[in-house]
Amino acid sequence: MRRKQLWLIIVALSMLNCLTVAFFLSKENKVSGAGGGEETVATVGKSTISRQDWLNELADRYGKDVLKEMIDQKVIKEMAVKYNIKVSDQDVEREFRMLQTNYNSSTQNKSADEKNWKEQIRNSLLLEELLTKDVDISDKELKSYYDKNKEQFNVPTAYHLAQIIVKTNEEATKAIKELSQGSSFSAMAMERSVDEFSANEGGDIGYISGDDDRYPSEYINTAKTLKDGAYSDPIKVDKGYAVLKLVGKMNGKKYSFDEVKEQIRRQIALEQMKTPESASTFWDEAKVDWFYGNKEAQK
Repeated sequence: MRRKQLWLIIVALSMLNCLTVAFFLSKENKVSGAGGGEETVATVGKSTISRQDWLNELADRYGKDVLKEMIDQKVIKEMAVKYNIKVSDQDVEREFRMLQTNYNSSTQNKSADEKNWKEQIRNSLLLEELLTKDVDISDKELKSYYDKNKEQFNVPTAYHLAQIIVKTNEEATKAIKELSQGSSFSAMAMERSVDEFSANEGGDIGYISGDDDRYPSEYINTAKTLKDGAYSDPIKVDKGYAVLKLVGKMNGKKYSFDEVKEQIRRQIALEQMKTPESASTFWDEAKVDWFYGNKEAQK
C-alpha cells in the first residue's frame, strides 16, 4: 500500500511538472504567430535572451516528457472507453484520503489542487484496471490478503496544521497576542518563522497523523485539543518555540473488505505481472503517432 501511494505521489508530481512546462510551451505558437518571437525575457550586459530561445530550450529539455504525458492521458481515456472500464468516485476519494496523509500541500489554490489530484488518481486507477483487466484472482486469495494486511487499509485521523517557529518563548507569546488581535497567521509565518520550508508556505505543513515521525509528538497531542482555526500555546521544539494553527481535521476510517476488494485485486495482479505501470503498453492499440516517432522514443 505504501509503495503504491508513493508511486501515485510521484506520478502526480510528474503530471504537475509536465502541465507547468506545457503552459510555457503553449505560448510558443502564440508568440510566433504574433511576430513576437524576438521578445526579450532577460538581459545580461549587452547580451539578451529572447522568448523564442527560452521556449526552444524548454522544448529541448522537457518537450518529450510533456508530450508523452499528454499522450498517455488520452490513451488511458480512449482505452477505458473501448473496454468499458470505469472507476468509482468512492475509489478515487479513498485514494485521495490516503494521499492527503502522505503529502504536504499548501492550502493555496486548494480546490484546484484537489481537482487535479483526483483527476490524476482516476487516471492512475483506470490504467491499473486496464493493465489487469484479464487477471482473475479468487475471492479466497483476496480475503486472505485483506485479513493479513488490514492495517494497510486504515486511514488514521489526520490534522492539517500550520506553524510559526520563533527562537524564544517571549517571541512566541508576542505572536500569539498579535494573532488574537487579528494578525494574519500566514503572513506572520512568512515574516518571522525560522523554519524556512514551512515559512515559504505561510506556515502550512499539511496533514500529520499519530504515526508521523516528521514532527514532535506534542504536535498531535496539541492538535487534538484545538478547534478549526484556533492556535496553540507555545510548544518547545528543536529550533525554538512553535505556535500551531489547526487548519482542518480528517477523521480516520477503516475500510471493509468489500470496499477495497478491487484495489487488492489490482495490487496482487500488478505484482504478479511484474511489468511497468505504463500507458505505453496500449500505444500500438490506440494507434499513436507522434513527433518522436519510433517505439524507443516511448521510453
